[in-house]
Amino acid sequence: MIPATLVTGATPALREAAIRAAMTSTVDTAIILEGIPDAQSGLDADAPHLHIVRIAPGCVCCTGNLTMRVTLNRLLRGKPEQLYIGLATSAHLEQIRAFLTAPPYDNLLALTKDLHA
Repeated sequence: MIPATLVTGATPALREAAIRAAMTSTVDTAIILEGIPDAQSGLDADAPHLHIVRIAPGCVCCTGNLTMRVTLNRLLRGKPEQLYIGLATSAHLEQIRAFLTAPPYDNLLALTKDLHA
C-alpha cells in the first residue's frame, strides 16, 4: 500500500512547503498539486525521485473525478513509495477521502493523517 497524504493550505507555496517538510527526501514520491504554482515553489521539480503533476484548479470531486482519476492512475503505474495530493480548498475533503478509499484505490492507497499548511 502506498501512503497517501491530503495537503491543504491557504496558498500553493504553503502547501508545497508542507509537502517538502513531510516527505522523505530519497523516497520515490508522486505529488499531485491542484492549481497554478506561485513563484515561491518549495519543490524541486528536477529531483529524480519526485514526480510532480499539476492539475487545473477546480474541485476534483465536483468535476466528476475524471481529471483526478486519470492523473492518479498514470502516477500509480510508476509505483511511487509515497503520494501527496495538494488541494486548493478543504471544502470537500470527505468526498475526496471517500473517492480515494473506494475501489480500485482502496487496495493501492493507505490514507495518512492530513497535512494542513
